[in-house]
Amino acid sequence: MRNWALVLFQRDLQLSVRIGGSALVGVLFFLAVVTVIPFGIGPDLNLLSRIGPGLLWIGALLATLLGLDRLFQADRDDGTLDLILMAGRPLEVVVLIKCLAHWVGTGLPLVVAAPFLGILLNLDPVATAAVTATLFAGTPALTLIGAIGASLTVTLRRGGLLLAILVIPLAVPTLIFGVSATDAAVRDPVPFMTPFLILCALSLIAAVVGPIASAAALRFASD
Repeated sequence: MRNWALVLFQRDLQLSVRIGGSALVGVLFFLAVVTVIPFGIGPDLNLLSRIGPGLLWIGALLATLLGLDRLFQADRDDGTLDLILMAGRPLEVVVLIKCLAHWVGTGLPLVVAAPFLGILLNLDPVATAAVTATLFAGTPALTLIGAIGASLTVTLRRGGLLLAILVIPLAVPTLIFGVSATDAAVRDPVPFMTPFLILCALSLIAAVVGPIASAAALRFASD
């Protein structure tokens, strides 16, 4: 089991990076969101530093959505998904591995880029460290939740818009607690660990529910 799981992870990681340059495209889109919004709200540095964590989280959410439609679509188009279903491997484990590879290829670069983009939003070191930590803990939940939408739209040729409509409402709790944890670190309305641990719990719940729901949707789509 360890060998095929490692091979699947390496394959999906290569595809995640190679197809459309997902890592680079995601970071560039993240950069575009963070740099364009300040032009709309004006040059108020205090306002930027106050809403900066929320802007980074919204940018990370939108950047995560960019490559989710290809999570299962490419495998379905070339027949790999049918082979996976016939191989008898636990489909939930397969989905979890694919989500992990997708996050390493697309979500982790967003986490790495966050401290540099925080400079553009006038974030202090504490806020930058907090938002980076929350993105590291919360972006896996975005990927796992997105996998549910990707599996539900895998039979649609242009399901990207529908996927976004399905995923964004489910991702709102992760967004709320991610921003709340950062605000707690900066303004100290509540202890930082309270919303941060809830955010970690959301990622763990998504790691259980996401693969199960995605596997069920993929089996239904193959019938």
